Amino acid sequence: MNFVRDVWAALLILILAPIVVGVGVVAAKARDNGQWASVPEHIRQWFESLKQPDHPRLSCCGEADAFEADSFEAEGDHYVAIITDGKGEIPNGTRIPVPNQKMKWDAGNPTGHGIIFIGPRQQVYCYVTPGGL
Repeated sequence: MNFVRDVWAALLILILAPIVVGVGVVAAKARDNGQWASVPEHIRQWFESLKQPDHPRLSCCGEADAFEADSFEAEGDHYVAIITDGKGEIPNGTRIPVPNQKMKWDAGNPTGHGIIFIGPRQQVYCYVTPGGL
């Protein structure tokens, strides 16, 4: 009888684990402090369409997670983004190492600014260098 119970418990874990992980990913919402209300629609659509380069099904997050990083440097084998407008949340001049797999090269950049997407635990989702389409 214990064997059957253990098998059912194992099956339940195998079924529920991906669901719990999936809910966690969906529940990770972008911050919205209302600071993007005046952004033109084509820029908003660009923000909403960006996907993480190393996880192409996951969003880079939204405009509220985006900070301007117009300056950057190469340090060793990776970029370091330098915050130029931290929107009052990140001090300007803060240097943020960007893992190579978080560099976003395939979506252009209509903002005219370098944009770095940073999560609530300071994790880098994506970095788009300054430039045009």
